[in-house]
Amino acid sequence: MAYWLFKSEPFKFSWQMLKDKGAAGEEWDGVRNYQARNNMRAMEIGDKGFFYHSNEGLEVVGICEVCALAHHDSTTDDPRWECVDIRAVEDMPKPVTLKDVKANPKLADMSLVTSMRLSVQPVKEDEWLEVCRMGGMDV
Repeated sequence: MAYWLFKSEPFKFSWQMLKDKGAAGEEWDGVRNYQARNNMRAMEIGDKGFFYHSNEGLEVVGICEVCALAHHDSTTDDPRWECVDIRAVEDMPKPVTLKDVKANPKLADMSLVTSMRLSVQPVKEDEWLEVCRMGGMDV
């Protein structure tokens, strides 16, 4: 299993909106960055991800999972753009802020710190476990 981080501005698509979609999940559409698209192409069903509120909140608020492999993004006719579908799994008991991530030396190389603008990022297993620990999750 691989781990990821999905960024969304909560006023456009929030964690609550994903939870409201239920088991069917939602297409992670609108991504127009080749590296982020390639990250989605690498995903497998069941891969876990952090749901991160960007611009407003700046925090990891939940855990999601990939529920459909990369496919054409329905928001464009351009065949270059693909996306996966994700669904909510559970709330982060205590949201983990960007400030807290940056303050943790164990996370100094995390993409959230080094590639802050990338909307779909890989997360290393040790980073996953550390952020989960910071968020009050049993791992």
